[in-house]
Amino acid sequence: MENHLQVKMPMGERVTTELREFAILAAYLYVCFTALSFLKAAILHDQGIAFAPWAFAAVKSLICAKFMLMGRALGIGDRYKSYPLIVPTLFRSFAFLALLIVLTVLEEAIVGFIHGRTFSESMVNFGGGTFDQRIATGIVVLLIFIPYFAFRTLGEVIGERSPLCAKSGHVEQRRARLTLGG
Repeated sequence: MENHLQVKMPMGERVTTELREFAILAAYLYVCFTALSFLKAAILHDQGIAFAPWAFAAVKSLICAKFMLMGRALGIGDRYKSYPLIVPTLFRSFAFLALLIVLTVLEEAIVGFIHGRTFSESMVNFGGGTFDQRIATGIVVLLIFIPYFAFRTLGEVIGERSPLCAKSGHVEQRRARLTLGG
């Protein structure tokens, strides 16, 4: 299957497609990050600690969505497409988790540099601060990525960029052609 960015589309259509995919991905990440922020706020509230980082979820979802679209444009995770769906889904999830970690570290380092902090000082709060929190954050982000990439991989198999946007008639026609061998 071809990467959808390799298909020649008029510039306006390509921009519209990319913006729609960015909005869908950012909304998905926002819902996930907001749910996690709400859980953290509820746990900390029970301990008497005020915590309400609602803007954090919005900003982080936009940044992560942009990082993921950049990675997809670079072809990260496009290996193993001919394998059963679980293989490219898991490979992409781990590959994009690694990409997100690298780009987030780079982002934190740049922000720290701008504010006059050393690299070590900038990494203090990365991924929650402690080693256990970093591991937990990585696992949660991986669990967020798996369904997203499962939908993307399924969409590539049925011929849609996003199964969420697929029209049922189109999918049924494609399925009939695949069944009939045409």
